[in-house]
Amino acid sequence: MSQETEVVLRLLNQHEEQILSEWQQEAGAGSGRVTEAARRGMRSEAEEMLRGLREALKAGADPESFQSPSWDSVRRALESLSRSRAAQGQSAGDTSMFVLAFKRPVFKLVQQEMGSNAQQQMAAVWAVTQIVDKMAQWTVTTYQQTREEIIKRQQQDLLELSTPVIKLFEGVLAVPMIGTLDSSRTQVVMETLLQRIVETGSRLAIIDITGVPTVDTLVAQHLLKTVAAIRLMGAECIISGIRPQIAQTIVHLGIDLQGIASKSSLADALALAMDQQGFVVTRRAVA
Repeated sequence: MSQETEVVLRLLNQHEEQILSEWQQEAGAGSGRVTEAARRGMRSEAEEMLRGLREALKAGADPESFQSPSWDSVRRALESLSRSRAAQGQSAGDTSMFVLAFKRPVFKLVQQEMGSNAQQQMAAVWAVTQIVDKMAQWTVTTYQQTREEIIKRQQQDLLELSTPVIKLFEGVLAVPMIGTLDSSRTQVVMETLLQRIVETGSRLAIIDITGVPTVDTLVAQHLLKTVAAIRLMGAECIISGIRPQIAQTIVHLGIDLQGIASKSSLADALALAMDQQGFVVTRRAVA
C-alpha cells in the first residue's frame, strides 16, 4: 500500500460519518427537493461503495489496475448502483455524478490533514482522483450495458406482444402479422405458434399478412420456413392477406407457394378453415 492510499484509508476509517453526510449533501445539491426515500437510498448506496473501497484499499489495491480481483467489492457496488439507477430511468450522467460527488468531502479532509505539506497533499488528492474517476468510468460502462439489456428485453416483449396467437375456434389458430417480418420476429412467431399447436392440439393455423407492408424474398423465405415447421407438427397452414401487389411481387420473385393455401382476406381464410374442419355456419332468421 502506498503512502497516499494509506492516508486515504485512514481518513475513510476516521471520518466515515462526515464523509457520508457531505457526500450525500453534495450528490443531492443540484437535484432540487430530495425525498426522504431518495435520501435513504443514496445513503445506502454510499455506504456500500465506501465499504467496498475500504476493503480494496486495505488489500493494497492499485488504482491503475481497477479490473483486478482486489477491486471486486467496489465494482459490485458500482454495478448494483448502475442497475438500480438504470431501472429507475435516471441518466448515466446523473449516476456518474453521484460517484464523483465523493471527491469533495475527501478533498476537504485531505486539505485539513495535510495543509502544511503541499507535496503530500497533492499526492493524496491525485490518488483520490484516480480512484474516483475509475469508479465513475466503471459506473457509466455498467450503466450502458444495463440499459442495452433493458432495451433488448423490452424489444423481446414487444415482439411477443406484436405476434399474438389467437384460438379462433376448436382446432384453428390465427396469427395476425403487423409490420416488418425479419428473422428474429419470425423465430418468435414460429416458437409461439408451435407451442400453441402443441397446447391446443390444433390442426390448422392461419397466418394473416394483411399488416405486412411489403413481401420480398427474405419475407417469403421466413413464411415458407414457418409453414414447413407447422407441417412437421402435423398441422396445416393458410396464408391470408395476399393483396394484388403482394401476389405480383411473389410471381416476379419466382417464389413457389404451391401446396400452401392462400386467401386475399382473413374472412376468406376463416371460411376455408371452417369448411376444412367440417363446421357449417347458418344465418338465423330474424323475426
